[in-house]
Amino acid sequence: MSTLLKDRFADPSRGVYFVGTTPPKDSTDMEQVSEIANKLLERLSAIDYDGLIVYDIQDESSRISAPRPFPFMQTHDPRAYSKLLSEKSKHPVITYKSVSQRGKAEFDEWLTQAQDVYGVKDIVLVGSPSSAKDVALPLAKAYDALAEHPRDFHLGGVTIAERHAKKADEHQRLMQKTAQGCSYFISQAVYNPQATIDLISRYARECRTQGIKPKRIILTFAPCGSAKTLEFMEWLGISVPEATRYRILDASSPLGESIRVCRNSLEQILDACIHLGVPLGLNIESLTNRKEEIDAAVRLFKLLKATMDLRLAEEAVEAI
Repeated sequence: MSTLLKDRFADPSRGVYFVGTTPPKDSTDMEQVSEIANKLLERLSAIDYDGLIVYDIQDESSRISAPRPFPFMQTHDPRAYSKLLSEKSKHPVITYKSVSQRGKAEFDEWLTQAQDVYGVKDIVLVGSPSSAKDVALPLAKAYDALAEHPRDFHLGGVTIAERHAKKADEHQRLMQKTAQGCSYFISQAVYNPQATIDLISRYARECRTQGIKPKRIILTFAPCGSAKTLEFMEWLGISVPEATRYRILDASSPLGESIRVCRNSLEQILDACIHLGVPLGLNIESLTNRKEEIDAAVRLFKLLKATMDLRLAEEAVEAI
């Protein structure tokens, strides 16, 4: 992990700010992949971000019976795209890895290559999208394998507020993942702020009870400009309250309205949670490759970063 990013993660008084992206589909030739990376970084040249997040896209059809709104496509190796983006942007990159499809030996090889070939040190491991699917390597076993591996990685985990809303135990998952080596968490996209507030509040309370310093939670937000994108969000398991759904779809500019919804959601979360001692951050992504939504994600980043920076500054003044 870069010293700069490590220092920023360690300072609870400041936010950390990321942009999430996916590798191009695997049929894209390497010259085009490089051009896609250049276009992304050109869009990001006007914003002040700490790093990038590269996702490992899974076929999640086993998780849900409804058809996927956008067809699943294999992508280039996330490690290779992370290396390319890191070299071009001079920013650190967090790389996701889906662990369920291959066994321990292949995962060990993936880890060795990740660091030795691609220079990847910051990773987030993701388990199977469904417990009903055959799992070659459960997430807990992957954590064990990582702990035994000779290479040193900076490990993060996924947190899902919707899971907490249903089972009321996501804070316990965070505690368990911390014991397994996770030092930060990245959320699923937020469209139901109350679920996130409940999770952070329970997590902060559990940390106080156990005398543990809370790990940083990076909140993901994404613009939504169409009914198709909204359908995809819900297919992914993102909770969108009914009133929010119609607020976006019935607006004269759904994309602009979704940005307002995201800002309002962040403000609600900060109002309820900023005093709880859980360090926060932001990750802004576009869930589609539509130019309008990608451009909107950059606008959303600027707005939400300014919102969080201001609230953190106000909190610091009040603490004096």
